[in-house]
Amino acid sequence: MEYNKDSVLIVGAGVIGLCSAYHLLKAGRPVTIIDCLKSEHGSCSYGNAGMVVPSHFIPLAAPGMVSKGLKMLTKPEGPFFIRPRTSMELIRWCRLFMTHCTQKHTMQSRELLRDMNIESRRQFLQMASDTGVKVVERGLLNLCLTEKALHEEAKVAAMAAELGIEAEVCGPERLAELDTDIEMTVRGGIWFKQDCHMDPAEFMRGLLSKVINMGAEIVSETEVTGLKKGNNATVHLEGINTPSDLEIVLACGAWSSELIKSLGLRMPMQAGKGYSLTLGQPRQQPKLCSILAEAKVAVTPMNDQLRFAGTMEICGNDLSVNQRRVNGIIKSIENYFPAYDQTAFHSVKPWAGLRPCSPDGLPYIGRVTGYSNLTIASGHSMMGFSLGPVTGKLISSILTGKQTPDIRKLDPLRYG
Repeated sequence: MEYNKDSVLIVGAGVIGLCSAYHLLKAGRPVTIIDCLKSEHGSCSYGNAGMVVPSHFIPLAAPGMVSKGLKMLTKPEGPFFIRPRTSMELIRWCRLFMTHCTQKHTMQSRELLRDMNIESRRQFLQMASDTGVKVVERGLLNLCLTEKALHEEAKVAAMAAELGIEAEVCGPERLAELDTDIEMTVRGGIWFKQDCHMDPAEFMRGLLSKVINMGAEIVSETEVTGLKKGNNATVHLEGINTPSDLEIVLACGAWSSELIKSLGLRMPMQAGKGYSLTLGQPRQQPKLCSILAEAKVAVTPMNDQLRFAGTMEICGNDLSVNQRRVNGIIKSIENYFPAYDQTAFHSVKPWAGLRPCSPDGLPYIGRVTGYSNLTIASGHSMMGFSLGPVTGKLISSILTGKQTPDIRKLDPLRYG
Protein backbone atom coordinates (compact mmCIF):
# COMPACT_ATOMS: atom_id res chain seq x y z
CA MET A 1 0.00 0.00 0.00
CA GLU A 2 1.31 3.43 -0.95
CA TYR A 3 0.20 6.68 0.68
CA ASN A 4 0.78 10.37 0.24
CA LYS A 5 -0.01 13.30 2.50
CA ASP A 6 -3.62 13.49 1.24
CA SER A 7 -4.40 9.78 1.57
CA VAL A 8 -7.31 8.51 3.66
CA LEU A 9 -7.48 4.98 5.05
CA ILE A 10 -11.02 3.75 5.68
CA VAL A 11 -11.52 0.76 7.97
CA GLY A 12 -14.67 -1.02 6.80
CA ALA A 13 -16.15 -1.71 3.36
CA GLY A 14 -19.82 -1.56 4.30
CA VAL A 15 -22.20 1.13 3.09
CA ILE A 16 -20.71 3.79 5.39
CA GLY A 17 -17.15 3.04 4.31
CA LEU A 18 -17.93 2.92 0.59
CA CYS A 19 -20.05 6.09 0.69
CA SER A 20 -17.23 7.87 2.53
CA ALA A 21 -14.78 6.65 -0.10
CA TYR A 22 -17.07 7.83 -2.92
CA HIS A 23 -17.35 11.38 -1.57
CA LEU A 24 -13.65 11.62 -0.63
CA LEU A 25 -12.60 10.47 -4.11
CA LYS A 26 -14.93 13.05 -5.65
CA ALA A 27 -13.18 15.64 -3.49
CA GLY A 28 -9.80 14.52 -4.85
CA ARG A 29 -8.52 12.54 -1.87
CA PRO A 30 -6.79 9.17 -2.50
CA VAL A 31 -8.51 6.36 -0.60
CA THR A 32 -7.55 2.90 0.65
CA ILE A 33 -10.26 0.70 2.14
CA ILE A 34 -9.36 -2.10 4.57
CA ASP A 35 -11.91 -4.78 5.41
CA CYS A 36 -11.62 -8.02 7.38
CA LEU A 37 -14.22 -9.87 5.29
CA LYS A 38 -13.43 -12.00 2.28
CA SER A 39 -16.97 -11.80 0.88
CA GLU A 40 -20.06 -9.63 1.11
CA HIS A 41 -22.08 -12.15 3.08
CA GLY A 42 -20.90 -11.07 6.52
CA SER A 43 -21.65 -7.39 5.93
CA CYS A 44 -24.85 -5.89 7.32
CA SER A 45 -24.99 -3.63 4.25
CA TYR A 46 -25.94 -6.38 1.78
CA GLY A 47 -28.79 -8.29 3.44
CA ASN A 48 -30.82 -5.43 4.95
CA ALA A 49 -34.23 -4.08 3.89
CA GLY A 50 -32.78 -1.57 1.40
CA MET A 51 -35.04 1.28 2.51
CA VAL A 52 -34.33 5.03 2.40
CA VAL A 53 -36.54 6.47 5.10
CA PRO A 54 -37.17 10.18 5.74
CA SER A 55 -40.12 8.81 7.77
CA HIS A 56 -37.69 7.49 10.39
CA PHE A 57 -37.06 10.75 12.24
CA ILE A 58 -37.74 9.24 15.69
CA PRO A 59 -34.57 7.73 17.21
CA LEU A 60 -34.44 4.14 18.46
CA ALA A 61 -34.39 5.52 22.01
CA ALA A 62 -37.93 6.92 22.07
CA PRO A 63 -40.76 7.31 24.61
CA GLY A 64 -42.39 4.01 25.49
CA MET A 65 -39.56 1.86 24.18
CA VAL A 66 -38.58 0.58 27.62
CA SER A 67 -42.06 -0.72 28.48
CA LYS A 68 -42.56 -2.12 24.98
CA GLY A 69 -39.15 -3.77 25.09
CA LEU A 70 -39.85 -5.41 28.46
CA LYS A 71 -43.09 -6.87 27.10
CA MET A 72 -41.29 -8.18 24.01
CA LEU A 73 -38.65 -9.87 26.18
CA THR A 74 -41.29 -12.25 27.51
CA LYS A 75 -42.04 -13.57 24.01
CA PRO A 76 -39.56 -16.25 22.80
CA GLU A 77 -40.39 -15.44 19.15
CA GLY A 78 -40.82 -11.70 19.65
CA PRO A 79 -39.02 -8.97 17.70
CA PHE A 80 -36.74 -7.86 20.56
CA PHE A 81 -34.34 -9.82 22.76
CA ILE A 82 -31.40 -9.10 25.06
CA ARG A 83 -29.20 -12.10 25.74
CA PRO A 84 -28.52 -12.17 29.51
CA ARG A 85 -24.83 -11.92 30.26
CA THR A 86 -22.49 -10.39 32.81
CA SER A 87 -21.25 -7.28 31.06
CA MET A 88 -20.72 -3.84 32.56
CA GLU A 89 -20.73 -2.39 29.03
CA LEU A 90 -24.19 -3.86 28.37
CA ILE A 91 -25.47 -2.59 31.73
CA ARG A 92 -24.13 0.90 31.00
CA TRP A 93 -25.60 0.86 27.49
CA CYS A 94 -29.03 -0.16 28.83
CA ARG A 95 -28.91 2.57 31.46
CA LEU A 96 -28.03 5.21 28.86
CA PHE A 97 -30.72 3.89 26.52
CA MET A 98 -33.38 4.16 29.23
CA THR A 99 -32.39 7.74 30.11
CA HIS A 100 -32.84 8.77 26.46
CA CYS A 101 -36.31 7.23 25.97
CA THR A 102 -37.95 10.61 26.52
CA GLN A 103 -40.07 13.05 24.58
CA LYS A 104 -37.38 15.69 25.11
CA HIS A 105 -34.75 13.53 23.36
CA THR A 106 -37.12 12.83 20.46
CA MET A 107 -37.89 16.52 19.99
CA GLN A 108 -34.19 17.42 20.12
CA SER A 109 -33.25 14.74 17.58
CA ARG A 110 -36.07 14.61 15.05
CA GLU A 111 -35.05 17.54 12.85
CA LEU A 112 -31.46 16.34 12.61
CA LEU A 113 -32.56 12.82 11.60
CA ARG A 114 -35.09 14.27 9.15
CA ASP A 115 -32.49 16.49 7.50
CA MET A 116 -29.94 13.69 7.30
CA ASN A 117 -32.42 11.25 5.75
CA ILE A 118 -33.73 13.75 3.21
CA GLU A 119 -30.20 14.72 2.16
CA SER A 120 -29.25 11.04 2.02
CA ARG A 121 -32.23 10.39 -0.27
CA ARG A 122 -31.01 13.14 -2.58
CA GLN A 123 -27.51 11.67 -2.56
CA PHE A 124 -28.86 8.17 -3.22
CA LEU A 125 -30.54 9.32 -6.43
CA GLN A 126 -27.28 10.85 -7.65
CA MET A 127 -25.19 7.83 -6.66
CA ALA A 128 -27.72 5.45 -8.19
CA SER A 129 -27.39 7.21 -11.52
CA ASP A 130 -23.59 6.92 -11.20
CA THR A 131 -23.79 3.20 -10.46
CA GLY A 132 -26.72 2.16 -12.66
CA VAL A 133 -28.87 1.04 -9.71
CA LYS A 134 -32.66 1.41 -9.77
CA VAL A 135 -34.30 3.37 -6.95
CA VAL A 136 -38.06 2.78 -6.54
CA GLU A 137 -39.72 6.05 -5.48
CA ARG A 138 -43.21 4.93 -4.50
CA GLY A 139 -43.09 5.54 -0.78
CA LEU A 140 -43.48 3.23 2.22
CA LEU A 141 -46.60 1.81 3.85
CA ASN A 142 -46.67 1.41 7.64
CA LEU A 143 -49.31 -1.32 8.00
CA CYS A 144 -51.35 -1.81 11.19
CA LEU A 145 -53.44 -4.78 12.29
CA THR A 146 -55.18 -3.01 15.16
CA GLU A 147 -56.96 0.27 15.76
CA LYS A 148 -54.56 0.96 18.64
CA ALA A 149 -51.49 0.67 16.42
CA LEU A 150 -53.12 2.79 13.71
CA HIS A 151 -53.88 5.48 16.28
CA GLU A 152 -50.23 5.48 17.45
CA GLU A 153 -48.90 5.63 13.90
CA ALA A 154 -51.34 8.45 13.05
CA LYS A 155 -49.62 10.47 15.80
CA VAL A 156 -46.29 9.85 14.06
CA ALA A 157 -47.87 10.96 10.76
CA ALA A 158 -49.02 14.19 12.42
CA MET A 159 -45.50 14.79 13.72
CA ALA A 160 -44.15 14.08 10.24
CA ALA A 161 -46.46 16.75 8.80
CA GLU A 162 -45.04 19.24 11.32
CA LEU A 163 -41.59 18.47 9.91
CA GLY A 164 -42.63 18.77 6.26
CA ILE A 165 -42.61 15.01 5.63
CA GLU A 166 -45.54 13.86 3.49
CA ALA A 167 -47.69 11.27 5.27
CA GLU A 168 -51.24 10.09 4.58
CA VAL A 169 -53.38 8.07 7.00
CA CYS A 170 -55.06 5.33 4.95
CA GLY A 171 -57.91 2.88 5.45
CA PRO A 172 -57.93 -0.58 3.83
CA GLU A 173 -59.58 0.71 0.64
CA ARG A 174 -56.94 3.38 0.12
CA LEU A 175 -54.14 0.87 0.78
CA ALA A 176 -55.63 -1.44 -1.86
CA GLU A 177 -55.59 1.47 -4.33
CA LEU A 178 -51.95 2.22 -3.59
CA ASP A 179 -50.83 -1.39 -4.03
CA THR A 180 -53.08 -3.53 -6.20
CA ASP A 181 -50.66 -6.46 -6.44
CA ILE A 182 -50.84 -7.85 -2.91
CA GLU A 183 -53.73 -8.78 -0.63
CA MET A 184 -53.60 -7.12 2.79
CA THR A 185 -55.69 -7.93 5.88
CA VAL A 186 -55.01 -4.82 7.94
CA ARG A 187 -56.96 -2.14 9.78
CA GLY A 188 -55.12 0.64 7.96
CA GLY A 189 -51.74 2.27 7.63
CA ILE A 190 -49.65 5.33 6.87
CA TRP A 191 -48.28 6.13 3.44
CA PHE A 192 -44.95 7.95 3.73
CA LYS A 193 -44.64 9.31 0.21
CA GLN A 194 -40.97 10.38 0.23
CA ASP A 195 -39.52 7.04 1.30
CA CYS A 196 -38.03 4.78 -1.36
CA HIS A 197 -36.23 1.47 -1.70
CA MET A 198 -33.74 -0.55 -3.73
CA ASP A 199 -31.80 -3.81 -3.68
CA PRO A 200 -28.99 -3.04 -1.18
CA ALA A 201 -26.65 -5.72 -2.54
CA GLU A 202 -27.05 -4.34 -6.07
CA PHE A 203 -26.30 -0.84 -4.78
CA MET A 204 -23.27 -2.03 -2.82
CA ARG A 205 -21.79 -3.96 -5.74
CA GLY A 206 -22.33 -1.00 -8.04
CA LEU A 207 -20.78 1.41 -5.54
CA LEU A 208 -17.79 -0.86 -4.92
CA SER A 209 -17.15 -1.05 -8.65
CA LYS A 210 -17.53 2.73 -8.92
CA VAL A 211 -15.02 3.60 -6.19
CA ILE A 212 -12.50 1.12 -7.64
CA ASN A 213 -12.88 2.80 -11.03
CA MET A 214 -12.40 6.15 -9.30
CA GLY A 215 -9.05 4.92 -7.95
CA ALA A 216 -9.75 3.40 -4.53
CA GLU A 217 -7.48 0.59 -3.37
CA ILE A 218 -9.30 -2.30 -1.65
CA VAL A 219 -7.48 -4.50 0.86
CA SER A 220 -9.71 -7.40 1.98
CA GLU A 221 -9.23 -10.19 4.53
CA THR A 222 -7.12 -7.84 6.65
CA GLU A 223 -8.09 -7.41 10.27
CA VAL A 224 -7.30 -4.29 12.28
CA THR A 225 -6.70 -5.48 15.84
CA GLY A 226 -6.42 -2.12 17.58
CA LEU A 227 -5.34 1.50 17.53
CA LYS A 228 -2.10 2.84 18.93
CA LYS A 229 -1.22 6.35 20.00
CA GLY A 230 1.42 8.03 17.87
CA ASN A 231 3.34 11.26 18.19
CA ASN A 232 1.73 14.71 18.10
CA ALA A 233 -1.77 13.45 19.00
CA THR A 234 -1.96 11.00 16.12
CA VAL A 235 -3.03 7.38 15.93
CA HIS A 236 -2.14 4.44 13.72
CA LEU A 237 -3.44 0.92 13.18
CA GLU A 238 -1.90 -1.99 15.04
CA GLY A 239 -0.36 -4.61 12.78
CA ILE A 240 -0.47 -2.46 9.65
CA ASN A 241 2.44 -0.34 8.49
CA THR A 242 1.07 3.14 7.83
CA PRO A 243 2.41 6.68 8.25
CA SER A 244 1.76 8.04 11.73
CA ASP A 245 -0.17 11.06 10.40
CA LEU A 246 -2.34 9.17 7.87
CA GLU A 247 -6.02 10.13 8.02
CA ILE A 248 -8.01 7.19 9.41
CA VAL A 249 -11.79 6.74 9.25
CA LEU A 250 -13.33 3.99 11.39
CA ALA A 251 -16.45 2.76 9.59
CA CYS A 252 -16.46 -0.85 10.76
CA GLY A 253 -19.91 -0.96 12.30
CA ALA A 254 -20.34 -2.90 15.52
CA TRP A 255 -16.56 -3.42 15.80
CA SER A 256 -15.74 0.32 15.89
CA SER A 257 -16.24 0.64 19.65
CA GLU A 258 -13.77 -2.20 20.32
CA LEU A 259 -11.07 -0.40 18.35
CA ILE A 260 -11.72 2.88 20.15
CA LYS A 261 -11.43 1.03 23.45
CA SER A 262 -7.79 0.23 22.66
CA LEU A 263 -7.09 3.97 23.07
CA GLY A 264 -8.75 3.97 26.50
CA LEU A 265 -11.81 5.81 25.14
CA ARG A 266 -15.51 4.98 25.51
CA MET A 267 -18.03 4.89 22.71
CA PRO A 268 -20.97 2.84 24.06
CA MET A 269 -22.30 0.49 21.41
CA GLN A 270 -24.11 -2.82 21.23
CA ALA A 271 -24.55 -5.03 18.19
CA GLY A 272 -28.23 -5.45 17.33
CA LYS A 273 -28.61 -8.62 15.29
CA GLY A 274 -31.27 -8.70 12.61
CA TYR A 275 -32.40 -11.35 10.14
CA SER A 276 -33.73 -11.30 6.61
CA LEU A 277 -35.48 -13.88 4.44
CA THR A 278 -35.53 -13.42 0.67
CA LEU A 279 -38.03 -15.20 -1.55
CA GLY A 280 -36.91 -15.85 -5.11
CA GLN A 281 -40.40 -16.59 -6.46
CA PRO A 282 -42.90 -14.49 -4.47
CA ARG A 283 -46.50 -15.66 -4.46
CA GLN A 284 -47.56 -12.01 -4.65
CA GLN A 285 -45.20 -9.10 -5.26
CA PRO A 286 -46.08 -5.72 -3.69
CA LYS A 287 -45.20 -2.51 -5.51
CA LEU A 288 -44.34 -0.58 -2.35
CA CYS A 289 -42.08 -1.43 0.55
CA SER A 290 -43.73 -1.63 3.95
CA ILE A 291 -43.30 -1.95 7.70
CA LEU A 292 -45.54 -4.39 9.57
CA ALA A 293 -46.13 -2.15 12.58
CA GLU A 294 -46.89 -4.61 15.39
CA ALA A 295 -44.48 -7.28 14.15
CA LYS A 296 -41.60 -4.84 13.50
CA VAL A 297 -40.91 -6.52 10.15
CA ALA A 298 -39.76 -4.69 7.01
CA VAL A 299 -40.95 -5.90 3.60
CA THR A 300 -39.15 -4.90 0.42
CA PRO A 301 -39.74 -5.91 -3.20
CA MET A 302 -36.35 -6.20 -4.94
CA ASN A 303 -36.68 -6.73 -8.67
CA ASP A 304 -38.15 -10.27 -8.88
CA GLN A 305 -37.46 -11.07 -5.22
CA LEU A 306 -39.24 -10.19 -1.98
CA ARG A 307 -37.36 -9.63 1.28
CA PHE A 308 -38.67 -9.75 4.84
CA ALA A 309 -36.37 -8.38 7.55
CA GLY A 310 -36.72 -7.97 11.30
CA THR A 311 -35.78 -8.51 14.95
CA MET A 312 -33.40 -6.66 17.23
CA GLU A 313 -31.28 -9.12 19.18
CA ILE A 314 -28.73 -7.57 21.57
CA CYS A 315 -26.31 -10.47 21.87
CA GLY A 316 -22.75 -9.27 21.34
CA ASN A 317 -20.91 -9.67 18.04
CA ASP A 318 -22.54 -13.03 17.38
CA LEU A 319 -23.80 -13.87 13.88
CA SER A 320 -25.30 -17.27 14.70
CA VAL A 321 -28.96 -17.77 13.70
CA ASN A 322 -31.57 -18.00 16.45
CA GLN A 323 -34.26 -20.02 14.68
CA ARG A 324 -36.94 -19.07 17.20
CA ARG A 325 -36.55 -15.41 16.26
CA VAL A 326 -36.66 -16.29 12.57
CA ASN A 327 -39.82 -18.32 13.20
CA GLY A 328 -41.32 -15.26 14.86
CA ILE A 329 -40.80 -13.22 11.69
CA ILE A 330 -42.34 -15.94 9.51
CA LYS A 331 -45.40 -16.48 11.72
CA SER A 332 -46.21 -12.76 11.85
CA ILE A 333 -46.25 -12.21 8.09
CA GLU A 334 -49.47 -14.03 7.18
CA ASN A 335 -51.40 -11.84 9.63
CA TYR A 336 -50.81 -8.96 7.21
CA PHE A 337 -50.35 -10.79 3.87
CA PRO A 338 -52.53 -13.95 3.79
CA ALA A 339 -50.79 -15.24 0.66
CA TYR A 340 -47.70 -15.89 2.79
CA ASP A 341 -48.26 -18.72 5.21
CA GLN A 342 -45.31 -20.58 6.74
CA THR A 343 -44.99 -22.98 3.79
CA ALA A 344 -43.72 -20.10 1.64
CA PHE A 345 -40.46 -20.04 3.64
CA HIS A 346 -39.59 -23.75 3.92
CA SER A 347 -36.57 -23.59 1.60
CA VAL A 348 -35.39 -20.07 2.51
CA LYS A 349 -32.07 -19.74 4.30
CA PRO A 350 -32.06 -16.86 6.82
CA TRP A 351 -29.38 -14.17 6.63
CA ALA A 352 -28.07 -12.42 9.76
CA GLY A 353 -26.30 -9.09 10.19
CA LEU A 354 -25.18 -6.88 13.08
CA ARG A 355 -26.38 -3.30 13.40
CA PRO A 356 -24.13 -0.97 15.43
CA CYS A 357 -26.49 0.58 18.02
CA SER A 358 -25.66 3.66 20.07
CA PRO A 359 -27.68 4.07 23.29
CA ASP A 360 -29.44 7.25 22.14
CA GLY A 361 -30.28 6.08 18.60
CA LEU A 362 -28.04 8.69 16.97
CA PRO A 363 -24.92 7.77 15.00
CA TYR A 364 -21.35 8.57 15.98
CA ILE A 365 -19.92 10.88 13.32
CA GLY A 366 -16.96 13.23 13.66
CA ARG A 367 -13.36 13.76 14.68
CA VAL A 368 -12.15 12.07 17.85
CA THR A 369 -11.13 14.82 20.25
CA GLY A 370 -7.42 14.69 21.04
CA TYR A 371 -6.44 12.91 17.81
CA SER A 372 -5.72 14.94 14.70
CA ASN A 373 -6.08 12.07 12.22
CA LEU A 374 -8.92 9.91 13.57
CA THR A 375 -12.57 10.19 12.49
CA ILE A 376 -15.54 7.94 13.35
CA ALA A 377 -18.55 6.99 11.21
CA SER A 378 -20.58 4.33 13.01
CA GLY A 379 -23.48 3.62 15.38
CA HIS A 380 -26.34 4.11 12.90
CA SER A 381 -28.57 1.39 14.41
CA MET A 382 -31.26 0.37 11.90
CA MET A 383 -30.62 3.36 9.60
CA GLY A 384 -27.11 2.53 8.40
CA PHE A 385 -28.17 1.93 4.82
CA SER A 386 -30.52 4.92 4.69
CA LEU A 387 -27.93 7.29 6.19
CA GLY A 388 -24.93 5.93 4.27
CA PRO A 389 -24.65 8.63 1.59
CA VAL A 390 -25.14 11.60 3.91
CA THR A 391 -22.63 10.14 6.37
CA GLY A 392 -20.11 9.76 3.56
CA LYS A 393 -20.72 13.38 2.55
CA LEU A 394 -20.20 14.56 6.14
CA ILE A 395 -16.96 12.58 6.46
CA SER A 396 -15.66 14.09 3.22
CA SER A 397 -16.54 17.61 4.39
CA ILE A 398 -14.84 17.06 7.75
CA LEU A 399 -11.64 15.74 6.19
CA THR A 400 -11.46 18.38 3.46
CA GLY A 401 -12.19 21.31 5.77
CA LYS A 402 -15.58 22.20 4.31
CA GLN A 403 -18.40 23.55 6.44
CA THR A 404 -20.81 20.96 7.84
CA PRO A 405 -24.22 21.32 9.49
CA ASP A 406 -24.29 21.34 13.28
CA ILE A 407 -23.57 17.71 14.18
CA ARG A 408 -22.39 18.19 17.76
CA LYS A 409 -25.10 15.75 18.90
CA LEU A 410 -23.21 13.06 16.93
CA ASP A 411 -19.86 13.58 18.72
CA PRO A 412 -18.15 10.13 19.00
CA LEU A 413 -17.02 10.93 22.56
CA ARG A 414 -20.29 12.38 23.82
CA TYR A 415 -20.27 9.74 26.57
CA GLY A 416 -16.68 10.32 27.61
